[in-house]
Amino acid sequence: MAEQKESSVLFSLKELMSLEEDRIKAEEAEKEARARADAESRAAAERAARDAEEARMRAEEEARRLEEQRRREEEARLNAIHHGEIEKARADAEHRARMEALASQQAHEQQLASLTHDESKKKLKMWVFIASGSLVVLMIGGGILWKRSADQKEAEKAALAAQARSAQEELDRLKREFDEKEKKVTELKSQMASAKDDAERAKIEAQLAKAKKESDDAAKRLGGGGGPRGDKPSGPSKPCNCPPGDPLCSCL
Repeated sequence: MAEQKESSVLFSLKELMSLEEDRIKAEEAEKEARARADAESRAAAERAARDAEEARMRAEEEARRLEEQRRREEEARLNAIHHGEIEKARADAEHRARMEALASQQAHEQQLASLTHDESKKKLKMWVFIASGSLVVLMIGGGILWKRSADQKEAEKAALAAQARSAQEELDRLKREFDEKEKKVTELKSQMASAKDDAERAKIEAQLAKAKKESDDAAKRLGGGGGPRGDKPSGPSKPCNCPPGDPLCSCL
């Protein structure tokens, strides 16, 4: 009897445990279903929001496109109106110019016709024509003389400029020549100071004497003159920049 009761209790406990497990599973399934439903609801809301945003952006883009198209059309219309106004003004101006030229020509023809019947006016016209022609001839002759004078002055100025450039180039050449001679003198003095024997020193002295003479000659050609030299070379005087043949040159 006791074993039967114990078995009954165990069976009841198993039933209770099974029911509890079923309840827990049912709650978990319900939670999962709610979670899925919430996730699907959020996803649907997000899709709807994205769709709405994309629709709004497409609408704004379409509105901008339509506005840009309207602006271009309006600009083209205004340009066409402006171009038409310009063409109309040009045509009116040309018409007025033609009418004025026609009126001027008619007036001129009337004046010529009147002069044809009036001998005195015809003679006056002839004298005016002769005077005008003479004035034109005088003006042309004066212009030719003025042009010749201007060309001569320009030629003289160009010749003087060329002469000055040639003199400056010659002066620069002489200055370079003098600098080279002076450099050679300095180098020979340095070589003499480091000469190893009397023979080498005598040879360098001969070269140095020749180099000093060439330097003095270069200084004379440069315009600074060249007197006797000591161990320390004396440089040339200030170069003369006057053009050759200038009577007012202070270097003479």
